Amino acid sequence: MSTPRQDPLRDPRFFADPYPTYERLREGCPVQRIPTGSGGRHAYLITGHPEAREAFTDPRLSKDTARFFAGRPSNRDLHPAISRNMLASDPPAHTRHRRVATRLFTTGRVRELRPYITRVVDGLMSAWRPGTEVDLVADLAVPLPVTVVCELLGVPESDRATLAGWSHDLFDATDDDRIDAASHRIGDHLTHLVDTARATPGEGPLHSLLRDCDAGGLDPDETVSLAALLLVAGHETTTHLIGNAVLALLGHPEAFQRLRRDPELIPGALDELLRYDSPVSVATFRHSTEALRVGGVDIPAGFPVLIAPGAANRDPAAYPDPHRLDLDRDAGGHLSFGHGIHRCPGAPLARAEAEIALRALVTRFPDVRPALPVQSPTWRRTRLTRGLTALPLVL
Repeated sequence: MSTPRQDPLRDPRFFADPYPTYERLREGCPVQRIPTGSGGRHAYLITGHPEAREAFTDPRLSKDTARFFAGRPSNRDLHPAISRNMLASDPPAHTRHRRVATRLFTTGRVRELRPYITRVVDGLMSAWRPGTEVDLVADLAVPLPVTVVCELLGVPESDRATLAGWSHDLFDATDDDRIDAASHRIGDHLTHLVDTARATPGEGPLHSLLRDCDAGGLDPDETVSLAALLLVAGHETTTHLIGNAVLALLGHPEAFQRLRRDPELIPGALDELLRYDSPVSVATFRHSTEALRVGGVDIPAGFPVLIAPGAANRDPAAYPDPHRLDLDRDAGGHLSFGHGIHRCPGAPLARAEAEIALRALVTRFPDVRPALPVQSPTWRRTRLTRGLTALPLVL
């Protein structure tokens, strides 16, 4: 196993199209040691599907970020609310957080939300007219999940656009200062909302969440942290799911035509769309608490380990002809929502939002086409998520 000389996940070509990089690394070995940052530091990157699935469930790969960085010099200044959520913790803390979060996304709760999601989509598309141009990202993929998750959290409408902008900055992997500043703005704002709700008892969505947090044993900082996670993760990945799915369909006209003819196929098509271009390219931080062996590679204790669902979902060992979008493929084993105890609890809501948005698009605007060549989209420069900055369409 050879180690790349430079971090392959920070190459501009990776942001434009990560799949050639993933394929090259996986062909060398599905578990690769790669350089990260400066100072000679390294991490292990997992690109194979069976290896990623195994790693997602290995308790020796911890998500306790504070434990890893304790005593290590750092110039970072993230708000505590960003680092005390269930994505940065192990059981039993993780268990407490997840128990509260999953109550928001039960099958019954998502079913109850579907009429609201439909109304939001209807409102966003109300000004769209056949033959005109819209930006799918700015005009649908961003505001839809932002509106829904803010409704779940009881965030006032006047705050939603501002919080969405800060959330966008939080995922800007090219500027640490900007990330840190956004984390404080989000953390401070949500702390204010939570404190205000506690001081003014009521029956709104945020009050309901606070009662769940109190019953689940979350302290005040953990409560703000959970709200921050639900806000950020609850819309960023869904935005990219919608944008990536539409772009993939535009690039595969036969598949798009099938969904136009029969929109009832859309729920079943979502797994393949998620597999084909995952909104989560690299999963959030893990580190080895003891030596382990994955994919025939020894990983020493104390190293960061990066699991790449975007790579695993295109592993030919799991999916023959993986670079082809095939709506008849059984893609239910994709890893876009993770796997194991950290699997995304909001997956049912994300799927519902994407399904309703796609159904509205193909039924109302059957002649929709890209305003620019589908081969030349612009992508956000972050290795964690994969999403478009814009997707101009002619309706």
